[in-house]
Amino acid sequence: MVKDTAALAHAAAELFVKLAAQTASARRPFHVLLSGGKTPKAMYALLVSAAYRSRVDWDRVAFFFGDERAVPPDHPQSNYRMANEVLFRPLGIAESSVHRMKAEADDLDAAAAEYEGELRACFGAFPRFDLVLLGMGSDGHTASLFPGSPVLKEQARWVAPVLDAPKPPPRRLTVTLPVLNAGHQVLFMVAGRDKAPALREVLEGTAPPEQYPAKCIQPGPERLLWLVDEAAGAELR
Repeated sequence: MVKDTAALAHAAAELFVKLAAQTASARRPFHVLLSGGKTPKAMYALLVSAAYRSRVDWDRVAFFFGDERAVPPDHPQSNYRMANEVLFRPLGIAESSVHRMKAEADDLDAAAAEYEGELRACFGAFPRFDLVLLGMGSDGHTASLFPGSPVLKEQARWVAPVLDAPKPPPRRLTVTLPVLNAGHQVLFMVAGRDKAPALREVLEGTAPPEQYPAKCIQPGPERLLWLVDEAAGAELR
């Protein structure tokens, strides 16, 4: 647990730099699955700052997305737009290093299959991201995996359409649990008092995972890290 959102962003940025250095020393790309939301946004902004940008070999970083809303890439609700404005454009990231979900497509099944094909082309096998960044909503959802969603049971597809999300917009694309749980390092970033009841249930409660999808993220204790601020952790024992 850290004091506030600024400390959370700093801790997450330090982990990003550390993992990027490890892959660079192994002379391979650093594959990152990005999350939307205010908390990751603060971390992205920090990575762009003078204190961090020179500590990462950005030419070796390949960016992907854990989920996307069915809106155009320039829409205010687009996860891509946020990352592009805060991270990619300020760093001059090449378009070839950014793998955007085309969730604005009319046919979300086809868009999901296209993104899965992109993952296959990039990884050559089942995708194992070096870093999976996740947030959590006040209802316990993560990525676009919502309580009670049939997508929580998906084991075959790597990317799936969501047609009835309980918050707008209802149509989305999301990476599925098998991919999220395969990450070498999975990092949850959770901030805010409104997240405290759900966080308590996810980490300490007995409700079934389908009611709190963040509970379904179980890559193993050595590969899962929760960074939470004091407000979000206020109800933890």
